[in-house]
Amino acid sequence: MNAAQSRTMVAKNLFTVNRTLNSVKQSSKYASVVIRKHSVWTEDRVIKSPYKEVELPNVSLYNYVWQNLDRWPERTASVCAVTGRGYTYEQAFRLSNRFGANLRTKFNICDGDSVAVMLPNLPDFPLIAMGILAAGGVITSINPIYTAHEVQRQLKMSVAKAIVTLPEIVPVIKEAFKIAKINIPIIVVRTNNNPIPEGTALFNELSEDIHTDKSVLRQVSRNPNDICFLPYSSGTTGLPKGVELSHRNIMSNCEQINDPLLSMHNETTANHQDCVIGVLPFFHIYAATVLMFHKLSIGAKLVALAKFQSETFLKTIEKQKTNILMVAPPLILMMASHPASTEKIFEHVDVVCSGAAPLAASDVERLFQRTKRDIEFRQGYGLTETSPTVSLSPKGSKRYEATGPPIGSTEIRIVDSDLNNLGPNETGEILVRGPQVMRGYRDNPQANTESFTADGWFRTGDLAVADEEGTITVADRLKELIKVKGFQVPPAELESLLREHPSVNDAAVIGVPHQSKGETPKAFVVLKDGHKCTERQISEFVNEKVAAYKHVDDITFIDSIPKSAAGKILRRVLKDKYC
Repeated sequence: MNAAQSRTMVAKNLFTVNRTLNSVKQSSKYASVVIRKHSVWTEDRVIKSPYKEVELPNVSLYNYVWQNLDRWPERTASVCAVTGRGYTYEQAFRLSNRFGANLRTKFNICDGDSVAVMLPNLPDFPLIAMGILAAGGVITSINPIYTAHEVQRQLKMSVAKAIVTLPEIVPVIKEAFKIAKINIPIIVVRTNNNPIPEGTALFNELSEDIHTDKSVLRQVSRNPNDICFLPYSSGTTGLPKGVELSHRNIMSNCEQINDPLLSMHNETTANHQDCVIGVLPFFHIYAATVLMFHKLSIGAKLVALAKFQSETFLKTIEKQKTNILMVAPPLILMMASHPASTEKIFEHVDVVCSGAAPLAASDVERLFQRTKRDIEFRQGYGLTETSPTVSLSPKGSKRYEATGPPIGSTEIRIVDSDLNNLGPNETGEILVRGPQVMRGYRDNPQANTESFTADGWFRTGDLAVADEEGTITVADRLKELIKVKGFQVPPAELESLLREHPSVNDAAVIGVPHQSKGETPKAFVVLKDGHKCTERQISEFVNEKVAAYKHVDDITFIDSIPKSAAGKILRRVLKDKYC
């Protein structure tokens, strides 16, 4: 098939995309830049964005991502960093549509139904995500290293109607089914010639079935305010909660980072295609929005790295001529110190963007010592609840520790403990309002009341300071989450497991600095009277129930847990006394 025939076929298949986006493609508003001339600080001490207001087409995220597909059908959409197995944009569109149609016809997935995706970064991941959206479903992503205990909780809370995973993960999922007393279809992705587990369906067959009736997709009816993505986050405290992100939330965030003064990508043309490594997990909001959905919408090449290994990651940067690196602080630290990290590795890298946790300017400088040049470096701030980006340092910024002012259509307040607005150079909690802020936590009115003010501002639980220009520097976290390699570890979850041990009377968990992980959990345990137990026994009891990044290997036995009059654990007291 030549290029002309390929473009014709894609154009014929885009029955929903072209119908809704013809008028949008004629608009020049996407390229307009309007920069505020007045101060970003209002008289009421609210920080307004200096960037253009975001305007969105009245479509779903599915239509938004595919809107310019006819410009790059033969370009690579996703490819495996190790095997080279991958898909062109034309193949990704066609296969994801067939998968979506089969979700509706063979698995009875209806508009608004949740479909769980428990996969590492595979080139198939974007196809599966887009297929779920094509079917009118909601993606609920699960960390593939989760235990059965963790999986069953999310399956029940999300009311998932099916799950997509790897054959080797099926035993964990079936154990989760037993715990939760549920039974839903399991769809597996075959990456080799091994047989698939009995009783499962094969994604490869569902997506490649040429007899699939794709006309059922015309029955899908989703509007921008409907939920499309349901990741689970611990918010400011407690156990994981379903974060309801709408099509509008994620599309807004994609458009916000498209601003010409903020964008980190280049136009896909006959002579150029950006290359981005998918090393951050696609099941996490940072990679889901900023890497997967956004990069598909601009025709970039996604290189999927299923399992992180330092040397493989570095070699992939060089081999793929990667020009955009989207990473988290632990990767910055690794690249700045690994023996194989050389000037040649980063030869084609134009921009590095760090997110998920604060990063010091000195760490960036150490990276530049490896690259032998000052690569464009950007730092972003955001949360799962904000799709995720709230602020991003602009092009050319040399303030490496800062995350810039709020992005387009976004407002920020820095407040004290009584929610009174603070001014420039005063440290307080960040409150956010904008089109990327979640609709709320699923089926959790108490958490929503605690996380939103009466007038609709989202409380991030993060401490920051903003200067006279509205540039934000994140100082610390009010919330108690521990960030291990960018992943959120809620102390409450580990404390609950610790207290389940027959010899434990009480427990508290805090995050302590770790050279390679950023932070790691440290537990304080009070034993029951007359009981004896070792650190190793307690660690094994907890660690077999949680993913590896949540493991508790640092335990201190104490006589009592310091608590406030209201019974809240005084974690700062523990840090000051023992750390």
